[in-house]
Amino acid sequence: MSDQPFSRRRLMAGAAASVGAAMLPVVAGNPAAAHGTGAPTPFRLGIASGDPLPNSVILWTRLVRDLYDAASLRRPVEVSWQVAHDERFRRIARRGVTQARPELGHSVHVDADGLEPGREYFYRFRALGEISPVGRTRTAPQPWADPSRLSLGIVNCQDFQNGYWPAYWGLAEEDLDVVVHLGDYIYEYDPRSAYADRLHVAPETPGLDQLRTLGDYRNRHAQYKTDPALQAAHAAFPWIVTWDDHETENNYAGRLDEIDDTGAARQPPEQFARQRANAYQAYYEHMPIRANLRPGSSDLRIFRRFDFGRLARFNVLDTRQYRSDQPGGFPGDFGLESAGRSNVTGTLTGEDQERWLHQGLLRSPARWNVIAQQVMMSRTRFPNPALVPPTMTNLDQWDGYAPQRDRLLGLLAAGRVANPVVLAGDIHSTWMSDLRVDFDDPDSAAVAVEFVATSISSDFPAAFDAPIKAANPLLNPHVRYFDGSRRGYLRAKLDRHLWRTDVRVVDTIASRQSPVYTSASYAVESGRPTVVAA
Repeated sequence: MSDQPFSRRRLMAGAAASVGAAMLPVVAGNPAAAHGTGAPTPFRLGIASGDPLPNSVILWTRLVRDLYDAASLRRPVEVSWQVAHDERFRRIARRGVTQARPELGHSVHVDADGLEPGREYFYRFRALGEISPVGRTRTAPQPWADPSRLSLGIVNCQDFQNGYWPAYWGLAEEDLDVVVHLGDYIYEYDPRSAYADRLHVAPETPGLDQLRTLGDYRNRHAQYKTDPALQAAHAAFPWIVTWDDHETENNYAGRLDEIDDTGAARQPPEQFARQRANAYQAYYEHMPIRANLRPGSSDLRIFRRFDFGRLARFNVLDTRQYRSDQPGGFPGDFGLESAGRSNVTGTLTGEDQERWLHQGLLRSPARWNVIAQQVMMSRTRFPNPALVPPTMTNLDQWDGYAPQRDRLLGLLAAGRVANPVVLAGDIHSTWMSDLRVDFDDPDSAAVAVEFVATSISSDFPAAFDAPIKAANPLLNPHVRYFDGSRRGYLRAKLDRHLWRTDVRVVDTIASRQSPVYTSASYAVESGRPTVVAA
């Protein structure tokens, strides 16, 4: 945890200052309305850190002159950086100089190494005569260390147009070691919002409800990054990020377009691969991630692993890039459970990533083995409003790939993997469940637990909340808790004996400020894979 007091007020002020001039009016979602009126600081998208290792961490920023025109900075720019033991930078730990290059949107990814394990640090950048806000980060413990505790935030699904992000102000005030973002960092849809200052910046080709070009994706990421609450949360902690679908396109699978696309929105795989390459590059340019990007390539490996001593191992998955198509061809990928049960050749991860995951679980020295990924793993039957059939299944989740889920849960049981915990997002609601090899036998032993985080702002239909709560005891008896009514995040605190998850929520996203509070708390004891009220 924190080695010394950190001025949250100074952090908040820094985020607000860097954002202030960036919050430009976007008339009818048109970026041209904002051109030429920006403040001189090049750090209007904030700063961030991520992917903490025992001796290094990624430091990120992206320089901008015009928020929505990457070409407004045409040449490479020299950027200096510092890492210090104190927030006033009186004791410098590391420093260096790098280049922000136009071919990567003048993004900066510094792998600041030579740091001490398990330590808190502060960092900042200097470029074009300006100094960035200060961020705080933390390295992971040594692999053989046995830390007594770990605290993390779990976030996902932040639709800019659906409302404001007061939950991120609350997150920035938490006492955490790391934040895990499980995807849907941006949304691809055309400008359409109840809030005039939350309209998406328009893409080059309006009307498709999609992003296509590198400029489209860069502009959308830049717009999201201007939010002061998000900037404050990034500046407060290192983040471990992974994408889901909306960073590219809703419910895409591998190189296959969304099933519901028609007309000009529908693309063959070779055309969609170019769109995916643009999406992946823009994602890399805006995230504090350790990855090997090849500009123009539609491939980017982001599945990776993080150890926090012998206390916890995090296996971070990518369930989009390598997946096979959702089975059945149902509109919206909601359909019959049998389609997922019979999907014997289907995969969410691809063979290589599945093998990598299995090896990382079986060889882990950690007390807690975390699978951080995008979509709900628990079998989930939803009541069908049409009544025939009586239930439906979301085949975009693990329910669409049930044989692969069976392999994974069977491996956890047979391999006696210590304390498996699955993290998920995507569904804009909170779920806490026991995971069983045989979901049809409620008396069978659980082999893992799952915590699904609600969204920061993305919508869950209010009409679905009460029917699901009423149906879960019968249809999904392994679900211990569900709530679709509130937005927020999860806060997890774990030690050698107990994992505790608090549901942290806000009452409204219709305003920038709304207090964060705990609506429920559940726990898992080491050696007993079942979720209980705390």
